[in-house]
Amino acid sequence: MASNVEAPERWYLALLGFAEHFRTSSPPKIRLCVHCLQAVFQFKPPQRIEARTHLQLGSVLYHHTKNSELARNHLEQAWFISQQVPQFEDVKFEAASILSELYCQQNMVDSAKPLLRKAIQISQQTPYWHCRLLFQLAQLHTLEKDLVSACDLLGVGAEYARVVGSEYTRYSKGLFLLLMERKLGEVHPLLSLCGTIVENWQGNPIQKESLRVFFLVLQVTHYLDAGQVKSVKPCLKQLQQCIQTISTLHDDEILPSNPADLFHWLPKEHMCVLVYLVTVMHSMQAGYLEKAQKYTDKALMQLEKLKMLDCSPILSTFQVILLEHIIMCRLVTGHKATALQEISQVCQLCQQSPRLFTNHAAQLHTLLGLYCISVNCMDNAEAQFTTALRLTTHQELWTYIVTNLASVYIREGNRHQELYSLLERINPDHNFPVSSHCLRAAAFYIRGLLSFFQGRYNEAKRFLRETLKMSNAEDLNRLTACSLVLLGHIFYVLGNHRESNNMVVPAMQLASKIPDMSVQLWSSALLKDLNKALGNNMDAHEAAQMHQNFSQQLLQDHIAACSLPEHNLISWTDGPPPVQIQAQNGPTTSLASLL
Repeated sequence: MASNVEAPERWYLALLGFAEHFRTSSPPKIRLCVHCLQAVFQFKPPQRIEARTHLQLGSVLYHHTKNSELARNHLEQAWFISQQVPQFEDVKFEAASILSELYCQQNMVDSAKPLLRKAIQISQQTPYWHCRLLFQLAQLHTLEKDLVSACDLLGVGAEYARVVGSEYTRYSKGLFLLLMERKLGEVHPLLSLCGTIVENWQGNPIQKESLRVFFLVLQVTHYLDAGQVKSVKPCLKQLQQCIQTISTLHDDEILPSNPADLFHWLPKEHMCVLVYLVTVMHSMQAGYLEKAQKYTDKALMQLEKLKMLDCSPILSTFQVILLEHIIMCRLVTGHKATALQEISQVCQLCQQSPRLFTNHAAQLHTLLGLYCISVNCMDNAEAQFTTALRLTTHQELWTYIVTNLASVYIREGNRHQELYSLLERINPDHNFPVSSHCLRAAAFYIRGLLSFFQGRYNEAKRFLRETLKMSNAEDLNRLTACSLVLLGHIFYVLGNHRESNNMVVPAMQLASKIPDMSVQLWSSALLKDLNKALGNNMDAHEAAQMHQNFSQQLLQDHIAACSLPEHNLISWTDGPPPVQIQAQNGPTTSLASLL
């Protein structure tokens, strides 16, 4: 009898051992791992082993393959069978958690919600899973912009954590709840309150640092959303120091005694990538584009390592957001061909996940619009921005798109009715639609640019000085450089060469530091004419040579970008990203307007 009981355990453990060996091989041998797990069913195992094996197969297929249908089938089996087995909470709730993730990835949100609600209902005696599932459903409501439901769930989670004596999990949910419910006038007091809560909390080092990272990420992203690049620096520095501290601590040094305290808002390895990501966001906004490139490279390298063993959807989201930011940097630094290839890479990532495409379609069309501007395809730029506006419900992104669309209409010069309609909606002097410091400064710049083209130079100077005041206050280097060179151009047209020189020289220095290729091109052209007018022939010759070099670099990059098959993406304005992109015969646009 004893041998009959032990027999299933021996074959099961042997197959499980082989499966784990293949899964953790370098590189992983997923096909062999799946074969070993599937072999378990040949022995007609008891329900506990059957359910666990379905979970393991579903998890491996979900995280390491594109066979989402088979993964879903195994996870649904695991969830169904585990509910019939007493005291089998870990398998039951892990199946529910992963299955709801998969449903969301396949845009089956209506299947994910009832699944999570049922799992939450029956997990109240299992604190860790109850907290985790509540957070997961709250996150789902947040993605759907249903902040009321999300806040209600987080409130339930915070109260539950208090009842079971988990101050750590209570504060994790409480922090998020406070910041989600904020009114704009209450943000800074709330941040101070949250900071005090975190500092005063007494717990083990891993939990304290994890809580601090959570708080600082929320704080940093709040400042970046508000376009306050200078104000965020102390918080960002604290966050970078905090992640260095947490990376030296070992998770198993001190295990919490309360099961509810095992809840973590994000794995340590994912936190490191997230800190790289917010650093890239800051560097891009501030105009430190070489620094943005450096941290993007580090983050993408880390992501590649993580994705070999963990295909969590959040890693793909991190990757897309990193690429979105580095694409904008490339367009500024004069690397359009590389930017276009990276836009195509984002398309490929979105093809693999309907949910990812739903969340990033507007950003993708916005990036294509920015690329179209850089290669002087204004009709395509307008089409891309119009598509992006149709797809977004995010107020800051909407304002950013409208600002860029207004710049397209200004360049075209014959779209007055559409232009004035847009400018009314982003009036920086009256009822500006968002609280972003950066976007409001950009709106003043757009007004200054329009006034310049209309020959209303005093009005243009007023708008541009407002932009300069705002951009200097928050170290918005690109806006500062653009405003300086445009002011320099205005003074040159007015015949005030000395004042023009005082604007253009620092614009060129700042543009070289960023580096911003278009502003360098513009500044060098002005410096050539200015020095000629002032009789500085050697300086004029040097500026002419610089202008020639910048022109050649931009021209070569322009031809390279327009010759790529990916250039045809500029015509895509409807539906999912095209799977195949046909090559075309050479560039179809002119660089004349840039020169």
